[in-house]
Amino acid sequence: MTESTPLFPVFAEELLPGGGHLSFVLKRGELLRLTDLNGNANVSLTMFNAHEKTERLNLPDSLKCQHTAKLTSGHCLYSDMGRVLAAITADTCGWSDSIGGVLCAKEVTEKYGQGRYQELRNGFFRNGADNLLVEMGKWGLGLSDLLMTLNLFSRVNVDDHGALTFVPGNSRAGDSIELYAPMDTLVVMTALQHPMDPNPEYAPQPVTLSWMKADPSVAEHCRTSREENLRGFINTDRLFA
Repeated sequence: MTESTPLFPVFAEELLPGGGHLSFVLKRGELLRLTDLNGNANVSLTMFNAHEKTERLNLPDSLKCQHTAKLTSGHCLYSDMGRVLAAITADTCGWSDSIGGVLCAKEVTEKYGQGRYQELRNGFFRNGADNLLVEMGKWGLGLSDLLMTLNLFSRVNVDDHGALTFVPGNSRAGDSIELYAPMDTLVVMTALQHPMDPNPEYAPQPVTLSWMKADPSVAEHCRTSREENLRGFINTDRLFA
């Protein structure tokens, strides 16, 4: 892993509390570091071209063109137009899940109980679908735009028969993931437990978000890791030619 924080000073930092949600444009040339504060964090996110929101994250293409079933350092997150929305430049936990998606309100109630605002106030039980939709609504997006989500910090194994198994403890306190933006990318995220997390208690964990202005060289190992990624970066660079 490249320790980017000393190389590129942090110009903004924010706490994303467990259960919280956030959206922002990660501008071309910016690097975002997400840090798991307590361990067992999960951040569900989706991405869009900030200037043409019909272009959005395509996880099947991201996996297929890089010949991988997991996403970690050196990999790219592709749009449905073959451009790189973000490159994973560093990852200390080594795996982010592209299969599990997010829970809706009914599923959260079935798994954790009512958790109503009337009793819990700001500690009420939130769900990934609604949290993402709240943020997407701020950018003129709706339910039909909520298609694919990546679960950072979480690992799901698939056996030879196709059975899925959640791996507890994939992320420990202090683990971090860095995302570099080669284009202006709208990022929509929420910090909630992975849908397959076996913990019966509602206990989403917080993460710290740190923004840096980075040199493109920070993503060079992503650009050159596969011929497909080189083409993806070229496709992206054409937007700014």
